Amino acid sequence: MAKRETDIARAEKFCSSLGLRMPILLAPMAGACPPQLSAAVANAGGLGACGALLMQPDAIQEWAASFRARSNGGFQMNLWIPDPPAERDVAHERAVCRFLSDWGPEVEPEAIEVAAPDFSEQCEAMLEAGPTVISSIMGVYSSEFVHRMKEKGIRWFATVTTVDEAKAAEEAGADALVAQGMEAGGHRGAFQAESAETAMIGLFSLLPAVVDAVEVPVIATGGIADARGTAAALLLGASAVQIGTGFLRTPEAALPSVWSEGIGRANPEDTRLTRAFSGRAGRSLVNDYLRAAHRPDTPEPAPYPVQRSLTQAMRSEATKNNELSRMQAWAGQSAHLAQTRPAEELADALWKQAEELLS
Repeated sequence: MAKRETDIARAEKFCSSLGLRMPILLAPMAGACPPQLSAAVANAGGLGACGALLMQPDAIQEWAASFRARSNGGFQMNLWIPDPPAERDVAHERAVCRFLSDWGPEVEPEAIEVAAPDFSEQCEAMLEAGPTVISSIMGVYSSEFVHRMKEKGIRWFATVTTVDEAKAAEEAGADALVAQGMEAGGHRGAFQAESAETAMIGLFSLLPAVVDAVEVPVIATGGIADARGTAAALLLGASAVQIGTGFLRTPEAALPSVWSEGIGRANPEDTRLTRAFSGRAGRSLVNDYLRAAHRPDTPEPAPYPVQRSLTQAMRSEATKNNELSRMQAWAGQSAHLAQTRPAEELADALWKQAEELLS
């Protein structure tokens, strides 16, 4: 009994430090974190989130203003640490384009735009927006940016996928670590792109190892979508959980209907890790496009972000036409646990049930 009381106390201490009423964080999913979803989670007492990867500085400010018009709660903003510029191989990209022509509009490598929003300008915009937390994925922020963050009273949460990454992020000054298991939907947060497909560690192996290796709080993410997973993560030493796919079927997420329905019927084996959409490894629902993309005779995906640009037309058309067969439908391995009830109600029920399991 004493151990379980310690688990609740640890979560309560974490919540108190951030002004939360429950240790439930929305995952910062780029393109799938509308302000209304984040506000609903925050209004329940959790932490909202914005995946700012593809957002220009003005859009970052607009998102924060829209959130604050709906909630007085807290939120995190997240950016990828940029990879080195991708090496272009136009001959290979043409082969990828020939394959993609069976799945969407014709694309020419010379016509694609691979430039991302300016990272330094995005960082400035996040500081100006003043979130509760700024989080990172794919690496760590510079010491100068970390210093400026903390001068403004903003916490830094660093996503990690191995114990070595956890130690490096703690040493770099992270206030908390988000331990991401391989079960997670969307992109894997490995510091090195190739590690995302080789260091495939499940959350319930990764989590206690990270907790034992560091002094800062650890947040569990990847395959958590209900009260049982939440309680189990706290028992393994987490101070909070971060949930992505588990909130994607709520009305506030406003997903295309076929994506939402696909999540609802997906067993764990109905998702797979793939580079076929973006060039970076991410977990998606298995669909016709992915099956074809992983055939032995199909060209390897181009590196990130070239592949993302090459598939943009296909992905946009699939979303517009509500076609799951070629849609980028990110989903974690616990997708079938996602519920369609309102997000605020879902978060509240999830934490109440977790508390019962822990008490």
